[in-house]
Amino acid sequence: MRHAICIFIIDGGLESLLCAVFEWFERKPGKVMLRLADRYQPDAFGQVFTVDRDEKKAGRVWAGLQRKLSPAWRRKFYAAFLSELPEMYQALFDFACTIFQSPEAAENNYGDPNVLSVSKTAKMVEREKHRMEAFIRFQHSADGLYYCGIEPDFNVIPLIVKHFRDRYADQRWLIYDLKRHYGVWCEDGLPEQVSFEREMYDRMTRPGEAQLSLTETAYAGLWKGYFNSTNIPARKNTKLHLRHVPKRYWKYLTEKQ
Repeated sequence: MRHAICIFIIDGGLESLLCAVFEWFERKPGKVMLRLADRYQPDAFGQVFTVDRDEKKAGRVWAGLQRKLSPAWRRKFYAAFLSELPEMYQALFDFACTIFQSPEAAENNYGDPNVLSVSKTAKMVEREKHRMEAFIRFQHSADGLYYCGIEPDFNVIPLIVKHFRDRYADQRWLIYDLKRHYGVWCEDGLPEQVSFEREMYDRMTRPGEAQLSLTETAYAGLWKGYFNSTNIPARKNTKLHLRHVPKRYWKYLTEKQ
């Protein structure tokens, strides 16, 4: 007898999510609830299926979404996934299944809660992406590396790489997500995903004066002086300032140190 709800266990990666969509069409189990493997508590009364990663299956689903969705909506799908919000796995799964079963332009039906959820979440992630691009301040180490440690609300590194690669094509730089323990190293315009041991992690979270180049130290002093000289106390509007530069981003700004 078929259970009313089947539980699909995924590992949280995009490939795993896409494979879950493939398995739903392959197995036709009815209503499915997604659960992350590292958070799932076994349920003796539920039908459970563990979704294995399969590059070919995931590729077929993504190719299908490419045919059904515009580039803008594919971007929204990916951005919403990068939010890492637990509820988005289910929303993206249901959204993808609906897209494959519906006529063209089903993604424009904002009466569908999953369409609305994906769109709103993607907008939040894109906002975080733009703020990271605006507020990141590199430090110049004595060995010539420009680096910055960040802790964004969402996993935006995949979205900001192109901006910094284009802007600093002739520089050697590193942006490291201290919360997710990975980053992007770029040299000669070629970005590469990297992850470091604890020693390097500590170095980036607590950079000392000895690790900074003399130019960097002098620049920081000049910038703080400029900021203080142009700041007019009588025209201070803290509420407006916080709206444009939320306090959680101050740690990236030299003038706030």
